[in-house]
Amino acid sequence: MRVLVTGATGYIGSRLVPTLIDAEHEVVAAMRDPEKKSSFAWGDQVDTARFDLDDHDTFDTATAGVDAVVYLVHSMDEGDFVRKDAEAAERMAAAAEKNGVERIVYVSGLIPDDSTELSDHLRSRLQVEETFLASSVEATVLRAAIILGSGSTSFELVRRMTERLPVTPVPTWMNHKVQPIAVADVVRIVAASLRPDPITGSFDIGGEEVLTYPELLGTYARVAGLRRPRIPVPFAPVSLVGRAVAAITQMPQGTVTSLVESLDHEMIVRRGNAATEEFADPSTPLIGLIESLERSITDSARSGTEARVDPQKAADTDPSWAGGVVTLQDTVIRHRPTGLMSRLALGVVRS
Repeated sequence: MRVLVTGATGYIGSRLVPTLIDAEHEVVAAMRDPEKKSSFAWGDQVDTARFDLDDHDTFDTATAGVDAVVYLVHSMDEGDFVRKDAEAAERMAAAAEKNGVERIVYVSGLIPDDSTELSDHLRSRLQVEETFLASSVEATVLRAAIILGSGSTSFELVRRMTERLPVTPVPTWMNHKVQPIAVADVVRIVAASLRPDPITGSFDIGGEEVLTYPELLGTYARVAGLRRPRIPVPFAPVSLVGRAVAAITQMPQGTVTSLVESLDHEMIVRRGNAATEEFADPSTPLIGLIESLERSITDSARSGTEARVDPQKAADTDPSWAGGVVTLQDTVIRHRPTGLMSRLALGVVRS
């Protein structure tokens, strides 16, 4: 199958491409600047297509001659992203119909049962998936909440909040359940959804463990060998918490605020609707929470975007704000950043 991967240079896309190549798909990596493919080990194994959300013509040219589209782009940190993402989804659906694309696979977010008061982030994801499901192209929507792996935005929030603060302030409204999943499992499920006979509709992606978000922070602290007592913070407004978290983590404010707002909901898999029941290989169990965290912070000489390398690992092509990799020595985190930050000296964070 000839597969167009939009967001191929992004976090999930860059780790998905080598898996699709191993599955003997022909991959077309869509990106704003096709020259960027040289940054990836898989660059010489793919075709490229220029793709820009702001350039309408690129939707038609990128989808020409492909059998399937894996849609991984969103604009959470770019102004009115709700409108922008909705328009982009409409253009992609129209281009796919025009060019005879057989299938669209979209990685969305877990949507709470009560969809009347969604955050902008979740509302945008729901609008995009509804657009794809309403088109004439067969569509598979995979809903994921917190994706764990070095370089993942959700994971980096957990990592940075835990490592940078001696105590963990917990707004009372954040005590909702979450069901994180390892990026290695996400990549495996997305690849499996490109089966010869499509299964259409929306399916939830989640790991085996269900816990509250503060418990997730505490679990990371234990894995990292840190002592981080939690302090309840009542009456903390969602918007204020989002800005504070962005300032502490030094991550993009729009993205962080959108994700924090989502924590005001239960983010767990719908019963009887798990994607793992349809797409996951039963002989390969999902990665457990502890193992996922350990693999995400263990040093590695190779990049998580390389073929047959653990996708949980860091990559030099991850965003410059991504946390990199750490080596745990007793209660000391020895930190080696990736990307642009890799030129800095080794840092040490003590509990």
